Amino acid sequence: MASKASPCFCTETFAFLRELAKNNSREWFQDNKPRYEAHVRAPALRLISALADPLKDISPQLTAVARPVGGSLFRIHRDTRFATDKRPYKTHVGMYFAHAAAGKAARGEAGNASMGRLDTPGLYLHIEPGECFVGGGIWHPQSATTRRIRDYMVSNPASWKKATRSPEFRKVFALTGAALVRPPRGYDPAHELIEDLKRKDFIASTRLDDALLLRPDLVRPLMARYVLLGPMLDWLCGALDLDFQDGQGPST
Repeated sequence: MASKASPCFCTETFAFLRELAKNNSREWFQDNKPRYEAHVRAPALRLISALADPLKDISPQLTAVARPVGGSLFRIHRDTRFATDKRPYKTHVGMYFAHAAAGKAARGEAGNASMGRLDTPGLYLHIEPGECFVGGGIWHPQSATTRRIRDYMVSNPASWKKATRSPEFRKVFALTGAALVRPPRGYDPAHELIEDLKRKDFIASTRLDDALLLRPDLVRPLMARYVLLGPMLDWLCGALDLDFQDGQGPST
């Protein structure tokens, strides 16, 4: 697995995010924008660049795009158009490493397309003082996608358990996200995987100490965690007929 040291974040990164949480206004942000550029956005883009090649060792389909807009880094601006919370800025940094097929669907296409994007598995990094974590999978899939994943789980229970129940995986990650209270209609309530069949999100995550984000070799510990998520992403690609390994289709 390829890796390289890349000094990224510093204590000022967390200081900026803490102060932004206390002063979440456009005036404060404009006054402190140079701090955001130097200690938040620039190191995030450096990290994304440093992860691009190592992520290909997990799957050539995973993308890391180091662009200020339209890449792997989420915007700091919140969409407040329909929100009761009108705070203009996010108080965390988010990076998403999407499957290459994510943007290849036409808007409104039947199947698992929504808003011009496919429901595809990917990897995530969340940086927030005291709340840092990494995760992966598919968050909030559409109903058609959820049905495909559930049906695939019923047909392939052993491979799902292999991807998400190994001692190595469970030592680090937990399956998280929203779930139904009752078994989904049409599925056996006594099925051995009924708790997973009730899931509405198919994601796993693990917390990170803030200090880990300050390490000059940050790519190494991140990749050690992302590698553990590879089999679950591979399984989800199998459920959705997406390539994962070497463009030859899912290996599950």
